[in-house]
Amino acid sequence: MKKKLLLLDLVLLAAVAVVAIQARDKWREASKREQVMLGRKLKPSPPPPYAALAAVAPLSAAAYVDIVEKNLFSTDRNPTVIVEVAPPPKMPELPVFFGAMNLGDGPVAMMSVKSGETQQQIRYGEKIGEFVLVAVNRDQIILEWDGKQITKSPSDLSPKEPASNRTAAAAAAAPAARAAEPQPQATSVNVASAPAQAAPGKDTGGGVHACVAGDTSPAGTVRDGARKVTIATPFGTMCRWEPVK
Repeated sequence: MKKKLLLLDLVLLAAVAVVAIQARDKWREASKREQVMLGRKLKPSPPPPYAALAAVAPLSAAAYVDIVEKNLFSTDRNPTVIVEVAPPPKMPELPVFFGAMNLGDGPVAMMSVKSGETQQQIRYGEKIGEFVLVAVNRDQIILEWDGKQITKSPSDLSPKEPASNRTAAAAAAAPAARAAEPQPQATSVNVASAPAQAAPGKDTGGGVHACVAGDTSPAGTVRDGARKVTIATPFGTMCRWEPVK
């Protein structure tokens, strides 16, 4: 029994020795192969051919026009800016001019904002309505409005009689004109030289009436509750009828 066990031990020892020898041989071969592989100098491969990149085109605003026209943050998505220009203001009606005088303290013009309103004494640089009086003389009146100077003659700003009054006056004067025509049996009379009847003319506001053309009655004449007043100015004699107080 002991012999068999001893023989088995010898067989196993021989097998272990064989395996150990083979493992040592394999390890030596692997070490030699490793030294050969690591010691070999490898030749680097040539790099691949290089192709230059295409040039970048410069930025153009026209290329982004869709972004502007289709802007999500704009209510109308419209790049066109509409500038609304306010229309120029319309010049109001020109004031009415009745006359001018200078009593030693500078020229004063008698004017009203509109026909039929109360007269006002306006000096140079003062406003009458929306206009500023710049200058006045026999031939012209200079006003300023909206930074522009407006030059008019006194006749352009004189009180305008309404068309209804002119029609009524013409109708009333027609019989007198026909009566003044020379008759075949009568002697011709020059009625144009006859003085006008002393009476107040058109009401210019505040109870003041204008004088009728051709009225030669003296100053101080009282008629219809008004007294005739004349004032000598450098621009001529100004005439009006004031209420008797």
